[in-house]
Amino acid sequence: MKLVIALVVLVVGSLLFHLWSPWWFTPLASNWHTVDTTVDITLYITGAVFVIVNLFMAWAVYRYRHRPEQRARYEPENKRLETWLTVITAVGVAAMLAPGLVVWADFTQVPEDAAPVEVVGEQWQWSYRFPGEDGVLGEVAARHVGPDNPFGMNPADPAGADDILVSSNELHLPIDRPVKLLLRSKDVLHNFAVPQFRVKMDLVPGSVSFVWFTPTRSGRFDVLCMELCGIAHYAMRGQVIVDSQADFDAWLAQQTTWADISSQPAGDPSAGQQLYATCSACHGPEGQGNAAMNSPALAGLEPWYIQRQLRYYQQGIRGTHDDDEYGKQMAAMAATVATDTALRDLSAYIASLPAANSDATVEGDPARGAAHYNTCGACHGVRAQGNYALQAPRLAGQQDWYLKRQLAHFRHGIRGAHSDDNYGHQMVLMARSLQNEQSINDLLAYVNTL
Repeated sequence: MKLVIALVVLVVGSLLFHLWSPWWFTPLASNWHTVDTTVDITLYITGAVFVIVNLFMAWAVYRYRHRPEQRARYEPENKRLETWLTVITAVGVAAMLAPGLVVWADFTQVPEDAAPVEVVGEQWQWSYRFPGEDGVLGEVAARHVGPDNPFGMNPADPAGADDILVSSNELHLPIDRPVKLLLRSKDVLHNFAVPQFRVKMDLVPGSVSFVWFTPTRSGRFDVLCMELCGIAHYAMRGQVIVDSQADFDAWLAQQTTWADISSQPAGDPSAGQQLYATCSACHGPEGQGNAAMNSPALAGLEPWYIQRQLRYYQQGIRGTHDDDEYGKQMAAMAATVATDTALRDLSAYIASLPAANSDATVEGDPARGAAHYNTCGACHGVRAQGNYALQAPRLAGQQDWYLKRQLAHFRHGIRGAHSDDNYGHQMVLMARSLQNEQSINDLLAYVNTL
């Protein structure tokens, strides 16, 4: 009887949990209501089988329980029963598969008026590309990817000149217009998913997959990577913002094209040397840093990282927190670099300076720190040399006191909390994985050996 009661309680409890559960579908925001219908059909069929099988088991256990006066009858085969079970199972499986095949047929038939948009996934960011006025996306290739060409645009393809490049985790789309997303990965297997749109599809390196949908509700919707793509997989998030047509057109007009980016001249170190005269007062004439001024070493840092941080200061993404005393000072200094040309020139000169060597000020156990650095090395490189592909700066040669302060800022939300600081968000999560100050000291002691 205990087993009978347990089976009945299991069925009743499962049904009640299903009815009262707070976890259910998010509100639908696209045309794919048929996906919900297909899932509902599957749940109804499997739910009915679950209830029938378990209640039958409970009845069988009770009906054929052991009693001394009864003897079991041996019946090795029952063709009639087997026929009924085969037919019923086949009908149930067909009822679950057929709707999915119908939906998949719709999923692969893209409307002719669907606007193409490319989605680029990489560890651990999203970026997007729209066709320009010609309506055609230019050719791309992995061999062209670099700091000045993150999308891998083919410079020889004129069709790509007016392509609109969005280096952001935010994708804007107009409401009530079908869109075809072309999915491309720059490194490993990713998966583009928006739960409210009921779409998800793998991004496979070396090929282009696609999904299509029509946004039917304005608002912000989370983009998730639903494929385990590396150590910061859980931080690979973005947003789709569904706008009115007018708002979408205004946003798109503010984005840069490949022609805009490719026409920018390279930084001039000679011009940058003059601009650096102001920086040298704190950071040293050779960019070696100055602990007395709380100024870190700049020599050895990559131009793309220097430019990003100066832009963050200029845009208020960094250096605005009340507890970031030195960041506020840098925000004022960054504002003096008034143009993009000046920014490129300054970063080019700093990159020309020989990498600094710093003295250790933190005491820790490098052996224990090596274990902590396994996580860091996935982005920053096994020798802390930095990695453009993962947008991770060089750590080797940087002062440990500065790195310790930045880790504390990430841990306490002083840095990396701004909504536009995509890479800072990831560093917040990574910094908080260090349990205590001793873990940080051990980590930095190991970085000092690199």
